[in-house]
Amino acid sequence: MTLYESNFIRLGWLAGDLRALSGVHASRPATDCELRLAVLERGPYTTMLQLTYAFDAADRALDAPDLAVRIYHDASVAEAHAVGSVPSQRRPVDGEGLAARWARNVMLNKWLEYCVERGHRFGVAGT
Repeated sequence: MTLYESNFIRLGWLAGDLRALSGVHASRPATDCELRLAVLERGPYTTMLQLTYAFDAADRALDAPDLAVRIYHDASVAEAHAVGSVPSQRRPVDGEGLAARWARNVMLNKWLEYCVERGHRFGVAGT
């Protein structure tokens, strides 16, 4: 759970109040590619969002990493739920091994830290 708590904290570094997120946001620091955050679904206790880089049309095949992240507001944790933002293209997680889930969430954690270091911010400061 410590990893998921760290993901929640790092998302907060990027986006501020995670409960207030809605719509689509873009961050364009001079030091990195455009990063996009889109809220896919909202519930009373959870938010599902997509976090991905936005490359030029010529590099569209390189739109990776592309993660669907579920935020559990009541527990203050965030989980890299699936790879790919379109539900029909997401890799299934049912029956998936713990090692695969762990690896995906470690990758999210490192990516979030990298994005913050590169100057990404969403909301007022990064839109």
